[in-house]
Amino acid sequence: MTHTDTTLKPHGFWKTDHYLPRTGEKAFCEALRQLSRPFYVVDVNGQIGVAQEGTATIGPHTQAASNCYRLLGWSPPLALASLGDPGFKSDHGLNFAYVCGAMANGITSTAMVEAAGRAGMIGFFGAGGLPIDQIESAIDTLQKNLADRPFGFNLIHSPSDMDLEQKTVDLYLARGIRLVSASAYLDLTVPLVQYRIHGIHRNDQGKIVCPNRIMAKVSREEVARKFFSPPAEKILQRLKKQGKITDEQAEMARQIPMAQDLTAEADSGGHTDNRPALCLFPTMKTLRDEMARQHGYGMPLRVGLAGGIATPESAAAAFAMGAAYILTGSVNQSCVEADTSTLVKRMLAEARQADVIMAPAADMFEMGVKVQVLKRGTMFSMRGSKLYDIYRTHDRFEDVPEGQRKLVEESFLKHTFEQEWEHTQAYFSRRDPVQVDRALKDPKHKMALVFRSYLGRASLWAKSGAPDRVIDYQIWCGPAMGAFNEWVKGSVLEPPQNRKTVTVALNLLYGAAVISRLNGLRNQGVDPPVAAGMLSPIAEAQLSSLCPYDFEGVNDPVF
Repeated sequence: MTHTDTTLKPHGFWKTDHYLPRTGEKAFCEALRQLSRPFYVVDVNGQIGVAQEGTATIGPHTQAASNCYRLLGWSPPLALASLGDPGFKSDHGLNFAYVCGAMANGITSTAMVEAAGRAGMIGFFGAGGLPIDQIESAIDTLQKNLADRPFGFNLIHSPSDMDLEQKTVDLYLARGIRLVSASAYLDLTVPLVQYRIHGIHRNDQGKIVCPNRIMAKVSREEVARKFFSPPAEKILQRLKKQGKITDEQAEMARQIPMAQDLTAEADSGGHTDNRPALCLFPTMKTLRDEMARQHGYGMPLRVGLAGGIATPESAAAAFAMGAAYILTGSVNQSCVEADTSTLVKRMLAEARQADVIMAPAADMFEMGVKVQVLKRGTMFSMRGSKLYDIYRTHDRFEDVPEGQRKLVEESFLKHTFEQEWEHTQAYFSRRDPVQVDRALKDPKHKMALVFRSYLGRASLWAKSGAPDRVIDYQIWCGPAMGAFNEWVKGSVLEPPQNRKTVTVALNLLYGAAVISRLNGLRNQGVDPPVAAGMLSPIAEAQLSSLCPYDFEGVNDPVF
């Protein structure tokens, strides 16, 4: 709209210092997007005019002086760093309320975590599914390269391998990892609680200090309640019995939440309950307030949002609902820093919102838990579902009808079942010998281990780009990937080789800030031109010029 509503009452008046207001769609869009400057919308002889300097007098009883214009709307400068919860950014040493979520098998790589940390964001290394030596190598890299800058590591629940979860916690404690992203938990575990309260003490002022922090990623209210509560008493007693905490530490642990920061995980890639963000987030906020009142912690509880964050509109909506921070996952997997194959990045860059599907999870196969994966270009979901159906209906592989056995061996495993068992047995003999002992006594468990081996390796085939296994690729992906691809179509970020993690993040934050500014003007009665909300990703240099204050004082400039 280029003309004003003559019945609209002004909010006050605006007077120029030097320059007259500009009119027209182009002028409106240019001024709106210069976030470092104030933005005034005025009435210029019945047309919308915009200005970025001068003096505004606001109030219903203000009187117009000479050379004044009716003020229809206004917006102060809006820094990207102002989005999100100030306490979250301060506590974690961040410039921006932006988190690069952990993608397992090291897909959220040290390079990605380092890029985020140097830009004033935070990334979590995707430690899930990796052996201890690889996790420790990543710790060496990030502690050396980032030093005191923010970063974290993933701690994924491993119900089928609790020994690995304990060893991972022991490593984090030994190496001084102070922040973890806890994911896929259905309940609290002993290793998780041990990590949280290790080293808890009182400072000289008597205040409880808990050096280790957990950022929980959950999609269920009952699980969120446990993370916003103190550690379970039975686990505290067990840790006391093991000599890992004292009576005094147990008493202090009863006064803190397991997690101060909780990510409401909506419809995301990988482990997800496919919850809609518009329903999930308000529920988690209400729970947060309930738990804060109930326990009276000496710290605020905070909720961030993940799942579907892929466009300026979705990021702006998250912050508008009160998200302390936003967390991205699927969109980062197509970025240059992601440790996955070029073929997978190309497949992700071609995905649309409907190109995702649920498939059995390798780590929780027997429980029937599913993960969200890419459907386009792969048959992993169909094949994984077939294996689960066979497992559910038969007690041993030998009982499976011959035609189905032949399909599994020739098309899925590409070995006989017994040959595949030899490989599986060798793997678990090194990693978890108890599983082998159980499988030798229980043919159904033996079948589960072989099928889990296929499911687990399917993600590694995708990561390495195995050319003979494309049809079996397991690529964790949510509908956000399709939304992102549609947004970046025809822009600098359409080719995967241009998708740098920080460039994607800054475009999302910048777009969210512009949309937030635009919505603020609408709430004042301004009817902006349609083009004002049409934002395509832009190059780094342009971002720097449009919001320069966001990059002042950054230790390692992105640009």
